[in-house]
Amino acid sequence: MATVLIGGGSGLVGSRLSQLLTEKGYTVWHLSRSPGKDDPYRTFAWDTKKGYIDQSAVEGADYVVNLAGAGIADKRWTDKRKQLIIDSRVETTQLLQRAIQSTTNAPRAYISASAAGYYGDRDDQILSETDPPGDGFLSASCIAWEKAAAAVSGPDLRNVIIRIGIVLTTEGGALPKMTMPVNFFAGVYFGNGRQWMPWIHINDLCRVFIYAIEQDKMAGIYNGVGPNPERNRDFIDSVAEARNKPVVMLPAPAFVLKLALGEMSHALLDSTRASAEKLAGAGFSFEFPKLREALLDLYGKRGS
Repeated sequence: MATVLIGGGSGLVGSRLSQLLTEKGYTVWHLSRSPGKDDPYRTFAWDTKKGYIDQSAVEGADYVVNLAGAGIADKRWTDKRKQLIIDSRVETTQLLQRAIQSTTNAPRAYISASAAGYYGDRDDQILSETDPPGDGFLSASCIAWEKAAAAVSGPDLRNVIIRIGIVLTTEGGALPKMTMPVNFFAGVYFGNGRQWMPWIHINDLCRVFIYAIEQDKMAGIYNGVGPNPERNRDFIDSVAEARNKPVVMLPAPAFVLKLALGEMSHALLDSTRASAEKLAGAGFSFEFPKLREALLDLYGKRGS
């Protein structure tokens, strides 16, 4: 079976993707700044600050998946943090680009993450992959990220970019943070709660990456989102229902979020109604196309 090399393989999505690939019989390798003998997968060193990557990792890989990048919502967006968010994506991509161009045995495909934040705040507009980017830092970071990813090339190498929405999993990421008040019987929505949220179950997202590996016809940019985005208030209400938690719905006013989070409030308040039509048109079938199904799978039939 083929070998898949993953940058960012120990992260939330990378860990689950590695599991699913292994279950399908793929050999999975990881890239890490500090490989250890106890790593669950064979791990090769890379270091963007030193411009170093173990060339043998790329030489032996049939496919390269790059999920690496500093967390968008981990810390307040100071100028230094924003630069780190961009650099951590662009520099890892450029490092892989140089390694691929130097290899005598180029991989068959390079598959990169991007984000639905590319589109910015677009109200009710249904957004396809051909729509232009929005304004603001989220859009700017995605533009830089995708420009670097699109430049990765090699003999007969397919290039795929997946613009990821809000990844639904109870193991970390946005969902537990956004819905924490539900534990205390409060459904807190952001602003007026009418902004569109482009969500996707983590298993479906990982299946998108696997599909991009396995389908030679896939190339270019795809929205990695479910086919039925939800408005923020409806999303929170659906979480409470799936968990069997009676809640009082309360707003977190936009001005309060802006005061507390500064520019990072855009990650909560922007409305992005990204379409999954192109992905479905490529033959991909969602296991969890509707939010209720996704949440019941994550929380269990009895809620939690």
